[in-house]
Amino acid sequence: MTTSTPITGDLMVSSQAGAAMAGSERADLLATLGKNRHFLRFTTRDLTDDQARQASTVSGLCLGGLIKHVTAVEDGWVNFILDGPSAMGDFTTMTEDDWARRADEFRLLPSETLAGVLAGYAGVARRTDELVASLPDLGAGHPLPKAPWFQAGERWSARRVLLHIIAETAQHAGHADIIRESLDGAKSMG
Repeated sequence: MTTSTPITGDLMVSSQAGAAMAGSERADLLATLGKNRHFLRFTTRDLTDDQARQASTVSGLCLGGLIKHVTAVEDGWVNFILDGPSAMGDFTTMTEDDWARRADEFRLLPSETLAGVLAGYAGVARRTDELVASLPDLGAGHPLPKAPWFQAGERWSARRVLLHIIAETAQHAGHADIIRESLDGAKSMG
């Protein structure tokens, strides 16, 4: 069944946590992440599931798939903040089949709905926001997992991970804006 999905307001931490963080680095990080999340979600406003599955550019990306991807990335990095590199695995041992299975992260599959992936994103966002509000030290970190794109022995603090999540979300919000405009002419701004 194809349905339209309304977009709800920005996800924010609880009012108590927000009041405790007002004017802080944590508040600034969460505000920036929240704004980028909003623009990403906003690109899916009033779309049907079929439209959210449609690749409207040569890239082959679709809006539902981008939401799934950003959700998985944010969730993975939050797990890294909590549990270190073991939460992400060793990317150097992944096979072509492993990478092919991960490609489904960029598609809204027939068994999935836009409402479902947006709800999943909202849950991950709440978890991230709560973690940022409660972390004892944004400077605490872990060594990065083994991957060809990371320098051996490099460590990232929780702060660096959050900056990476913000950058990833912003980058894909831009992709989503182009996909949406190509799909039906709707724009996030302008």
